[in-house]
Amino acid sequence: MRLYLATVNPKEIAWAEAAGLLDGIVATPAVLAAELPQADPREILKELADDSTRPVFASVGSLETDEIVRGGKDLRRLNEHVIVAIPFVEDALPAMRRLSADGVRVAATLVHSVAQGLLAAKAGASMVVVPVDALEAVGDRADLTIRALHDAFARAAVECDVVVAGPPNAARFAELATAGADAAVVHPDALRSFLQHPLTDRGIDRFLVDVSRRARPRRSK
Repeated sequence: MRLYLATVNPKEIAWAEAAGLLDGIVATPAVLAAELPQADPREILKELADDSTRPVFASVGSLETDEIVRGGKDLRRLNEHVIVAIPFVEDALPAMRRLSADGVRVAATLVHSVAQGLLAAKAGASMVVVPVDALEAVGDRADLTIRALHDAFARAAVECDVVVAGPPNAARFAELATAGADAAVVHPDALRSFLQHPLTDRGIDRFLVDVSRRARPRRSK
């Protein structure tokens, strides 16, 4: 399961990369505004993409077809690793189609159902992004949606990744991975929390006790 980190913080990116936990970076307007509100988004995106061969997700910030196409092509010119994230709404479908036809990789966001996922893939999206928190806030189970999407793509031989956005905890992360999610968008704090388990501290305490016992020199008689 690939991990796309929702941050543009160099220290967080370096940490995840050093740990082998980084498969891509999500640098949407919300992430940029939260972490680097005064920075030039284009400069940040280019720097991120140039520093790595991993994908960088970026958004145009419009729902108008021609503006999405122009903005998507501009983002693609920054670096070939840029993936253009476009909300799945009717007005954006022609833009998805046109960008995909021009070789621009597109991720359809705000996909909440199997029907939406199939239509997004047909419009040219190479990824569909399912927001876990929004889906479960209305009583739907994200893991069932992910499993159904995965099965539908497999049966139709559709080459489109299923990406979950914002799994809230390690248990849900595991359930979504088991359901067939190809990747997850996670914040660094959430990713760190996935590394933890209630038994970890207890196990470390025992480990340190064992180490200290082995380290004690034997007294000579």
